[in-house]
Amino acid sequence: MFGHTRGKRSAVTCHLKCDDACAKHAPNETANPTFHEIANAALSRRMLLRGAGAGALTLVVGSQLVGGAPEAAAAVRPAGSRGGWDGAWRGGKGGSGNLRFAPIAPVDQLVDDFTVPEGYTWDTIIRWGDPLFDVADVFDAAHQTPELQARQFGYNNDYLDIIVIPWATDEALLVSNHEYTNHNIMFPETADAAMLACYRKVEMEAHGLSVVHLTRERDGAPWSYTVGNPYNRRHTVTTEFTLSGPVAGSDLVKTVADPSGRTVFGTLNNCAGGTTPWGTVLSGEENFNGYFVGRGTDQEARYGISTAATSYGFETIDPRFDANNAGYEQEAHRFGWIVEVDPFEPQDAPVKHTALGRFKHEAGSIQVGASGHVGVYMGDDERFDYLYKFVSKDTMDPDVLNPASRPHNKQLLTDGTLYVARFTGDSPAAEIDGTGTVPSDGAFDGTGEWIPLVREGVSLVPGFTAEEALVFTRLAADAVGATKMDRPEDVQPNPKTGKVYVACTNNTNRGLEGRAPADEVNPRTANRDGHVIEITEDADVTGTTFSWNILLLCGDPSDPDTTTYFSGFPAEKVSPISCPDNLAFDSRGNLWISTDGQPGTIGYNDGLFKVTLEGPERGRVEQFLAVPREAETCGPVIHDEDGMVFVNVQHPGEDGTWTEQTSYFPDYVAEGATPAPGDWRGPRPSVVQVYRSKRGR
Repeated sequence: MFGHTRGKRSAVTCHLKCDDACAKHAPNETANPTFHEIANAALSRRMLLRGAGAGALTLVVGSQLVGGAPEAAAAVRPAGSRGGWDGAWRGGKGGSGNLRFAPIAPVDQLVDDFTVPEGYTWDTIIRWGDPLFDVADVFDAAHQTPELQARQFGYNNDYLDIIVIPWATDEALLVSNHEYTNHNIMFPETADAAMLACYRKVEMEAHGLSVVHLTRERDGAPWSYTVGNPYNRRHTVTTEFTLSGPVAGSDLVKTVADPSGRTVFGTLNNCAGGTTPWGTVLSGEENFNGYFVGRGTDQEARYGISTAATSYGFETIDPRFDANNAGYEQEAHRFGWIVEVDPFEPQDAPVKHTALGRFKHEAGSIQVGASGHVGVYMGDDERFDYLYKFVSKDTMDPDVLNPASRPHNKQLLTDGTLYVARFTGDSPAAEIDGTGTVPSDGAFDGTGEWIPLVREGVSLVPGFTAEEALVFTRLAADAVGATKMDRPEDVQPNPKTGKVYVACTNNTNRGLEGRAPADEVNPRTANRDGHVIEITEDADVTGTTFSWNILLLCGDPSDPDTTTYFSGFPAEKVSPISCPDNLAFDSRGNLWISTDGQPGTIGYNDGLFKVTLEGPERGRVEQFLAVPREAETCGPVIHDEDGMVFVNVQHPGEDGTWTEQTSYFPDYVAEGATPAPGDWRGPRPSVVQVYRSKRGR
């Protein structure tokens, strides 16, 4: 990580989570040709894509997980009931903004503690290994099996939502992604091949998603999860998924086990996502490239798939993860999609929506236009890759709580138009010098356009069929001259204003020789700290033009080597913040940002921050919490009407080993105490709830 961080960014995290992306050459080598150059290049691109082949592939290694189809989950709500987005699925009541707090001080990167403001307390809702279906499935780190892990909460939870059930406000469904695993912490070292294969099968079952039923005593009270509830569910690398949209049935996704090209087993590296107005959850398959051994094709290189053995070794126990095995060439094409899971219908197979394109999805956030068309905003989390939007062909049935409307609404993401963003600044080029100095007009801002790639199953990119443009979306976006961004991760519309916010986490390669220079929407070279962009659509989600400005240039204002910007708010009055990752909003429309990477940039543990967006304090950043050492803050959920905040704590103690753990979160043993015989002391990624302590109520 030398040259990419200033402090202690874990090399283990980079190796396991994103396949050492920052230590490799960014896969976007294009110069982004203009529209005049596209026609001349169409033939050569067609020849390139033809190398993908058709071929069938892969044997299935698993089946859908145990747990059964719960009869109790069949009805979502009695017909005729009505409710809207804010009040239906978010548990909101219009909101009193009951989250007043004094910002905490930054927490040193070596502190192994979960830190909250005075007057608040925290506890876990669920941890890695907690049983979902039967209390007999007790977590025992030394004796984990694939069968047990398939029935337990997974590892390294990322996206999170707490969906309060509208007709039973003392109940909710927790939905969480499980992005990746860390075998160094999870298992002791072994030279036994059979045991190593068992470990890898456990890791397969620790990936994916969990749906967990919650209960509470009253509004604002802490939540508890229930074992054996019919809603509880696990989706893993061996779960059956259905392909939808234009690529379903294409030769580009057909396999030996799936000659129809319509069924995929598994989901991988699920990162951020979103909850739809009709109560389903979208999950982005992000760094899927790190699980596959490639053949060395140009298409694989553009997606970061190498010919080397993977860090997970899944290819050693399942031939579908090695494209060099005959018939397995296409398996990677079946990953990198937006997944839709219906937590209220556990018997339904989750769906991978190919109309939304294939890339390293960080987000899938919904906004409904005035016409009823649904927009999905998505970031491709890679240096110099792009920001996307999908707009549905059909309109949403607004009676989202009526069971009769759900089949229609759950089809909205199967057909529509996929766009990629191009940004233009309005300042003289000489004023964008790579330092982050604000231009003379007082803001980083400009206009932009959404360039269509595929509309209703028809490609709008010369030289690409619709199937090619969706399977190789990065190549299609390259061809139309999209703007290269600094790792666009989470993208979230503000439910109060409709403005859209983009977290660009960082890009240390910006401005290097042969790489894209600074521009007004990415104004810093060697951008370690990241920034947040605010977009205003000129119409609504159906429009093709927008205006934009930069809300934050992140960093530590006290660092003389870093130029920061907080929309004009005094820098000396903000909490230092770096590497913005996930975004959320409270009932008043304030932005909340969770971070990923602060130990490596400003030397503090990652945390959750509130940002004021309106009025004289626009740009004010206040830190609400900090996670333990080597951990990342993920999936923030803000229920300020209940005075509650929820976060996923991912990869605590990432640098540890089985015998030398560096964190004991969340099951700390009191100083001087001795663990009980047989107790395993090590970190467990967890869902944490923060709420007012008795003194603060």
